[in-house]
Amino acid sequence: MCCEEMTVRLHIDWTACDGRGLCTELLPELLDRDPWGYPVPPGREPEVPPGLVPHAERAARLCPTLALRLRR
Repeated sequence: MCCEEMTVRLHIDWTACDGRGLCTELLPELLDRDPWGYPVPPGREPEVPPGLVPHAERAARLCPTLALRLRR
């Protein structure tokens, strides 16, 4: 299976997340923000569309608390 064909899911570690909201700014196509700054994903562990994978990787890399992970 090639990299482009793999399903990529966005995992949020809720114990690490402190609601800074950076991920919602870097990935607004996939994440909303609640009134306290915490990300609101469309589902428990949303699938990342192929075109958004680079943006999701950047959001995970820049998360100040390392609360985002991509699962392939």
